[in-house]
Amino acid sequence: MPRSTTGGETAPARRRRTPLAAAAAVLCLLAGGATANAAGHSGPPPSGKLPMTGDVGDYVPGVVDDPVHDPTLFSDRGTYYVFSTGVANADDPGGIFVRKSTELAGPWESVGAIELPEWTKAYGVGHLWAPHVVQRGGTFYLYYAASSFGTNNSAIGVATTRTPGDLDSWVDHGPVLRSDTDDDFNAIDPQVFSDGGQWYIAFGSFWTGVKIQRLEDMTRPVGPVIDLADDPVDPPNAIENPQVFKRGGYWYLTVSRGFCCRGVDSTYATYVGRSTSPTGPFVDSEGVPMTEGGGDLLLDRRGDQVGTGALDVLNDRGRTYAVHHYYDADTGGTIRMQIREVEWRGGWPHFSYGPGDGTPSA
Repeated sequence: MPRSTTGGETAPARRRRTPLAAAAAVLCLLAGGATANAAGHSGPPPSGKLPMTGDVGDYVPGVVDDPVHDPTLFSDRGTYYVFSTGVANADDPGGIFVRKSTELAGPWESVGAIELPEWTKAYGVGHLWAPHVVQRGGTFYLYYAASSFGTNNSAIGVATTRTPGDLDSWVDHGPVLRSDTDDDFNAIDPQVFSDGGQWYIAFGSFWTGVKIQRLEDMTRPVGPVIDLADDPVDPPNAIENPQVFKRGGYWYLTVSRGFCCRGVDSTYATYVGRSTSPTGPFVDSEGVPMTEGGGDLLLDRRGDQVGTGALDVLNDRGRTYAVHHYYDADTGGTIRMQIREVEWRGGWPHFSYGPGDGTPSA
C-alpha cells in the first residue's frame, strides 16, 4: 500500500545520502525466501531485534523525505538492499526507493529512486508502491504496484537488471498483472517466489483478499487465481501484503491486517498461518483457515513502533530475518524500517521483545 508522510502530508521529493563501508553477502533464491551468503562477515550473525543505524526512514518538511514503506530485503555481492515505496509527490511521482548497507543493522545509506516508468502514470500514481525483488539465475526481478488510494484500477509491473545497485541499469517490462473495477481483487502488493522450478506471484489488498497464481517466464500469470487469505468478519476486508516462505516441511503465509498510512493512528498488524503447500490452504495454530479470517498474531505495536507490517523475509547465515515498516510514535509518525530475527517455537515463527519494545501483553 502507499505511504504518507507524518500527519498525512505529501512531501517534496528530496533524497539524502550518507557514507557506507564494504563487506559481504551474495543472494540466491530458495523456496520463496531470499538466501544470502555472508562469508565476509566476522562474528556471529545478529539476533533478536537489530539495532538499526543510518538512513532507516526520516521526514523533515522541505528538508528530507527518506521513505521506507513496504520494504523488501535482499542482497547481492557483498551488499544488502532494501527497496521500498517511493516518495509521494503528485507533481513528480516517486519511483521505487533504494537503500543499501554492508550489515543488516546498518549503517544504511539512502541511494535514491529508480526512474518511474511512464506507463504507470495512466493509473493516477503519486508514487510506486510495495516492491518485491527476487533473483533467478543472474537476473534480478523487481515487481511493484501502480495504483492510487482506494481503487482497484491497478497494475503490477516488473523491471530487470543484473546489477541492482546501479539504479540506471533497471529495464522496465511493463505490467504483468492488472485489475479494474470489473474484478473482485486488487492487483497490488506483489510477492514472487519459487517452489522447485515453479514460480508463483502472490498479491492482493482489500476487495476479496489475498490471492496467488502460477507465473511463467517471470512475467505471465497463468492458471486459476487461488484465494490465500481473507478477513470476511471485519469489513472492508483490510488485508494485504502477502509473504509466502518455507521452513522445514511447512510453507508460511504472513499478511498485514488493519489500516496503514495513518501515522500513529495506523492499525496494521501481522498475522501468520501455515500449509504443506505453497498455494494453501493456510491455517492458524487452531486450524482456522486464513480464507475464513484465521491467522495467529505475529507482530503488532512494539513500544513506539506503531502499525508494524509489510514483512519481507531473508535467509542469511543460517538464520531467518524479516524487515518491516512502522510509524515512530516518538516523532509523531515518521515512517521507518526495522529488521528482526525470525525465531521459532513449536514450528511457528515468533519475534522476541528487544530494547524499546516494551513487555509482552498478558
